[in-house]
Amino acid sequence: MHKLPDLAYPYDALEPHIDAKTMEFHHSKHHATYVSKLNEALDGHSTLANLPVEQLLRDIDEVPDAIQGAVRNNGGGHANHTLFWELLSPDGGGEPDGKLGEAIANSFGSFAEFQSRWKAAAVARFGSGWVWLVQRDGGLEITSTANQDSPLMDDTQPLLGLDVWEHAYYLKYQNRRPDYVDAWWNVVDWRAVADRYRD
Repeated sequence: MHKLPDLAYPYDALEPHIDAKTMEFHHSKHHATYVSKLNEALDGHSTLANLPVEQLLRDIDEVPDAIQGAVRNNGGGHANHTLFWELLSPDGGGEPDGKLGEAIANSFGSFAEFQSRWKAAAVARFGSGWVWLVQRDGGLEITSTANQDSPLMDDTQPLLGLDVWEHAYYLKYQNRRPDYVDAWWNVVDWRAVADRYRD
């Protein structure tokens, strides 16, 4: 059975960039609902229920048609949010260094250019979805997925993800998604992102 992960920080830890009320609703309501509905969809499918959510998503085409949509949406919501929380920190911000910093500079020209392209992808995402930094065949790419789709479904490794569903920012930023993106950089835990990078 899948469980809602605890956060490594209190709901108000990311203030003023991400407000406590948004964090509380986002984690305890939205994410919790994805977990509950994923478990509900997997009820009676003991083999699938015992798989890590990441494996379920990588092999989504092998999930029975009757529950595939529910697993895709709710399993994706669970996996995406779990990663999202892990890559945020009240001590975040700044720029990545080391091998990850070099890889970003090599792939995008500079960290500033990476940020510019990232923001463009986030603003251009129509409706609900995510923006990702993924690793594919050793290289880095910025991608975007609709709803709760995961890069795992496309055989890529997500290194960094930004939730651009309105529930992630609307209480504080209303329709100002670009302002939310700008503020979010201040809480990105680049050490945690670097731990996911494989050179």
